[in-house]
Amino acid sequence: MRYRLTFVVGLAVGYVLGTRAGRERYEQLKKTARQVAQNPTVRNTAETAALQGRQFAGKAYHTVSAKVGDHMPDSVAHRVRSLRERNVNGTAGDDWGTSNT
Repeated sequence: MRYRLTFVVGLAVGYVLGTRAGRERYEQLKKTARQVAQNPTVRNTAETAALQGRQFAGKAYHTVSAKVGDHMPDSVAHRVRSLRERNVNGTAGDDWGTSNT
């Protein structure tokens, strides 16, 4: 009961403070988030993380496909193959929204 009461009080306080902050504070937070997202350092870090993720996913695919063999669903095998071919052919960007255009 004590935890429920604490939760309800916290919820009420958050609601009151949130409504008092209003639209102005929301717009300020939105502007700050947009500036952070457009920062070149943040964009480069996100691009590097996406590239490393694709590399690790490729390694994991090879490991799993070697162990699983023909039990791999065709849809998964086709998707990985098409992504790999696009990257080998030098097509810019990807389907995951991480291109820096």
